[in-house]
Amino acid sequence: MNTQRVEAGYLPGIGTDEVQWHALAFERGGQRLQVAVPQLTALQTHALAARVRAAAAQQLRPLAVADIIAIIDRAMARLLDRADPYRQQAEALLPLVSGYDAEMVRQGLTGLFKTFRAPQLRRFVAEDFANPGVLDGFQPAAKGGAVQAFGPGLLLHSWAGNVPALSLWSMVCGLLVKAGSIGKLASAEPLFAGWFARLLAEVHPPWADCMAVVWWSGAGEGGGGCADALYAEADTVIAYGGNAALDAIRQRLPVTTRFVPHGHRLGLGLVAAQALDSAKAPALARLAAWDVMRYDQQGCYSPHVFYVERGGAVAPRAFAGYLAAELANLQQRFPRAGLDLQEAAAVARWQQAVEWQTLSAPDSADMLLSGPDAQWAVAYADSLRPLAPTALQRTIQVVGVDALDSVLPAVAAQERFLQTAGVAAPPERLYHLAGLLGAAGVTRICAIGSMSTPEAGWHNDGRFNLLDLVRMVEIEQSAEAAAQPLASYAD
Repeated sequence: MNTQRVEAGYLPGIGTDEVQWHALAFERGGQRLQVAVPQLTALQTHALAARVRAAAAQQLRPLAVADIIAIIDRAMARLLDRADPYRQQAEALLPLVSGYDAEMVRQGLTGLFKTFRAPQLRRFVAEDFANPGVLDGFQPAAKGGAVQAFGPGLLLHSWAGNVPALSLWSMVCGLLVKAGSIGKLASAEPLFAGWFARLLAEVHPPWADCMAVVWWSGAGEGGGGCADALYAEADTVIAYGGNAALDAIRQRLPVTTRFVPHGHRLGLGLVAAQALDSAKAPALARLAAWDVMRYDQQGCYSPHVFYVERGGAVAPRAFAGYLAAELANLQQRFPRAGLDLQEAAAVARWQQAVEWQTLSAPDSADMLLSGPDAQWAVAYADSLRPLAPTALQRTIQVVGVDALDSVLPAVAAQERFLQTAGVAAPPERLYHLAGLLGAAGVTRICAIGSMSTPEAGWHNDGRFNLLDLVRMVEIEQSAEAAAQPLASYAD
């Protein structure tokens, strides 16, 4: 069996022969890939941080945001071109390292890259700044005086590898606030961030030193000198991953360093009786299945439970059957990624727990539907159940309820972990339910079928993508008034 070897990361000013490399091995379908990731010393890391910080101050900060958007748009145009070498490399290797179906990855990449074209990026900026000009210079403030937004001199990214190309979100945010960026690769997906940095350097060579991509083992505990050096150098750290790993990073940061964590989240769906006639219900189940299927529920926005209201022409139990049939169809088109022992054991435990609940109430309408080798599973409960995580890997709970309002106490119990809710309801009920969901802790409400494809500029975890990265500098009216007598035209 042949083994392909590629080098990951991006290290401006450091030669490949000056770096110690660590090999990450991947294998799928008879293909083997060895990804060499760079391990820097503390001395190399400090020098790299200084280089990136200085380059961003010279080559990125003076640019207008409109020019930055235009450059990113040129890079996205290349990534959307399936004849481009970067796109071809992504389509060939990301399925191999992630284990996801190649066609799922291809469609996912296209949808992701479309999110970062120029029109979407303008909306991205406008979502956080009423006057995007504050990123380019001092602008009049409503209270008087003037204000300007400054991004961090050095932004450190710590990425997770559960979704391919996840690093693109924070890398683009860093560029829009004109920050020098250094990213820490995820061992589960160590490729895309380095490719994107190289592509940007090709599209706009003055940016070649404005970013770097490195690696160390672990999110918080590992890394030795490289991790410690970057934690000390960074002005702001944005991190993705499990809550334990995020807490470990937080504890290693200086108290003056801004920390923007994105941890585990729970998604849910609400289906009103009005969406459950014989025509709408099968189509809605198809959309719900796509939300479950995309990246095998590994996204923070993926659903774990669908609460389905009684009173429609199609009963909640029948809706669960439709959903199971659609997941079976999608398994044929987009086979689920292979599971390691820990993942397979989690799925088996979840199914066993559902089966015990079903057996303990033999007269209920509860049921478990699953595919061969547990490639997917739908558990139906005929009475209200609390919102709880499934085993992921296309395992989903459907719960029949008399009224959707009754779901909110069960949802609110998970307030700290809530994020996305998919809702299928008439307009007046949508806004009513949205108010209840927002009060319970949900931060994003969308259509079922769009849960795993957030819009450009969405407020991840209910926070601002760009505002959370900048500091606002104000010129007060007193300074303007004091400057007037000192002007050349003053009497």
